[in-house]
Amino acid sequence: MLEVKVDIFITGLLLGFSLIIAIGSQNAFVLRQGLKGQHVLLVCAICALSDAALIALGVAGFGVLVKQAPWIELFARYAGALFLIIYGARSFWAAVNNKAGTLAPASETFFSIGKVVLTCLAFTWLNPHVYLDTVILLGSISTQYGAQKWLFGLGAMSASLLFFFALGFGARLLTPLFVNPMSWRVLDFVIAGVMWFIAASLIL
Repeated sequence: MLEVKVDIFITGLLLGFSLIIAIGSQNAFVLRQGLKGQHVLLVCAICALSDAALIALGVAGFGVLVKQAPWIELFARYAGALFLIIYGARSFWAAVNNKAGTLAPASETFFSIGKVVLTCLAFTWLNPHVYLDTVILLGSISTQYGAQKWLFGLGAMSASLLFFFALGFGARLLTPLFVNPMSWRVLDFVIAGVMWFIAASLIL
């Protein structure tokens, strides 16, 4: 019996990793904050707890409600696309206009906690892909485990927790690379491209 429970937990853990590991807008933001060393713990905690809340909603059956009220997904899609377009433009502008010598991690502009929290929440809760992965997909799969579905959900939540904290604090290992101003420029261009690509996929 214990082995079965462990298997269910591991299944949720592995599936959670497979869904979250792809490069996306939220991951790019966490990576950037990790490289800058600004509010990293808070950002990782917000992302992990938000994922946990969404997975819990899915396991509890909220996915059925989303299917019955399509306007929820439609609103999230266009609101998320608009946010990504604006943030992508901001990253592109930063890459084009920042001058050499101002992009070292220690000299990066320090944003207030409020601004970082709002941005982080927007990346999570205005991203319809997050709802599809956590609320609908994980929520639907959890139903096959009956009374053990929360164990499956706990595994998926653990994957988010491990991934975001590893990404945020592991980014420091790349700090020597990002002492070079060109590395920051390239990162901003990549982030802008990721944001715009995801925004286009949402609209189209």
